[in-house]
Amino acid sequence: MPDQASSTITINAPAEKVLGVIADIPSYPEWTGQIKSAQVVETGADGKPQQATFVMDAGVLKDEYTLQYDWRADGVDWQLVGKSTVQKSQVGSYTLVDKGGSTEVTYKLAVDIAMPMLGMFKRKAEKMIMDSALKELKKRVESTA
Repeated sequence: MPDQASSTITINAPAEKVLGVIADIPSYPEWTGQIKSAQVVETGADGKPQQATFVMDAGVLKDEYTLQYDWRADGVDWQLVGKSTVQKSQVGSYTLVDKGGSTEVTYKLAVDIAMPMLGMFKRKAEKMIMDSALKELKKRVESTA
């Protein structure tokens, strides 16, 4: 299992609203810079995505992959399933903590990529991906509040 990186941000909206934006996977291309396509391929009994396929274009890294989701009352966990041209594994989560009108969101991510990469470059890339994802999530949630 690769090292897990973590980052936290506070979003000025209730946790239910934040979780609603996270669960709206088909809308990801509208507000995330790297996700060009997102399609739910399996939905659970609760109506939330169980599996979704993504097309990512992050400049040098381009990939198509499928994630399996496990929804919790305070967030979601996911992992890579099936094939990916770039990733050997991906395990991540969003954990939400209600702060009385705002929500603290912690994003954890562990990615093992198929090509060799120095540890310091990998950690810097993970940090950049997480910080960007959290800022984009914050902007999306607060702009629809």
